[in-house]
Amino acid sequence: MTRKTVTEQYPDAQPELPPRSRGVIGLFEENCTVCMLCARECPDWCIYIDSHKETVPPAAPGGRERSRNVLDRFAIDFSLCMYCGICIEVCPFDALFWSPEFEYAETDIHELTHERDKLREWMWTVPAPPALDPAAEEPKEIAAARKAAEKLAAAQAGPDEPQGGAS
Repeated sequence: MTRKTVTEQYPDAQPELPPRSRGVIGLFEENCTVCMLCARECPDWCIYIDSHKETVPPAAPGGRERSRNVLDRFAIDFSLCMYCGICIEVCPFDALFWSPEFEYAETDIHELTHERDKLREWMWTVPAPPALDPAAEEPKEIAAARKAAEKLAAAQAGPDEPQGGAS
């Protein structure tokens, strides 16, 4: 109470946002495989996805054709979204990210449904992840993979040792 109050003159002076602040959801379209997990897990059902199947020619001669999903529409209705982040967490391919962009007010509520073009624009405002702590423990998956690789290398290098099996 003894200090002078400080008023930020928004929108003339932009606020200093903390790192990793939640603004809107950005879409990295190249990673989206149209698995629909984000739309199914969304508690508000505010994600709309349309796609179609396309056949892909065989990669090698004599191979078979494959089919893949192609994204036609990806939209999020931010008038319904409660910014819980479930869609971002369930995406197994890292196609959705939090963007610190927060200035997306509209005069009409129907204009708060943003299509993939706008979501792609917001993707470029996503900050880079923080650097890994050099003193942190190695992830369990990487440690297990390294141990398996070391075992395999030791088995290939030293055939003198018995390999466990039928006697």
